[in-house]
Amino acid sequence: MMKALRLASLGALAFALTACAGAQRLDAAGDVHELLVAIRDGDQAAFDAHVDRAALRRQIEARLAQEVEEAPVDSNVRALGALLGPAIAKAASEQLVQPDVFRGVAEYYGYDRSQPLPNRVAIAGSLKALEDGRICATRDKDGPCLLVFTEEEGVWRLTGFEGDVGMLRR
Repeated sequence: MMKALRLASLGALAFALTACAGAQRLDAAGDVHELLVAIRDGDQAAFDAHVDRAALRRQIEARLAQEVEEAPVDSNVRALGALLGPAIAKAASEQLVQPDVFRGVAEYYGYDRSQPLPNRVAIAGSLKALEDGRICATRDKDGPCLLVFTEEEGVWRLTGFEGDVGMLRR
């Protein structure tokens, strides 16, 4: 009897956690949809409302600096990259955190400007809850995270980009 009660309790806990993660993904999907509309329409104000520019710039700068550091070049070029890399990464990241740049990322996900955007439920299906409370968007159900969102003051904002940095171009 006690074993059955424990199993039922564990099952209820697992269901509650799954439901919570599902509600979290559905909540985030509304803000992701608004971000997609802003990207599609080139609406800078709406884009900025759904992007934590400082966090995203820091993350992109770190990724660019890492790529410079890992580039297969001789030690002189690497030293120059170490010296100039942070300034170049900062300038580049400021230019990259724009709606038209992320339009290419949205198109990678299959969101073409000529087609209607999916609804919240469809978007929620492509979101994955992370252990730290953030949400990430994947292209495929079990695929890697490409865009990372963090809830800030009741709004899910884009805070990270995990895709190929080459996707970020005008």
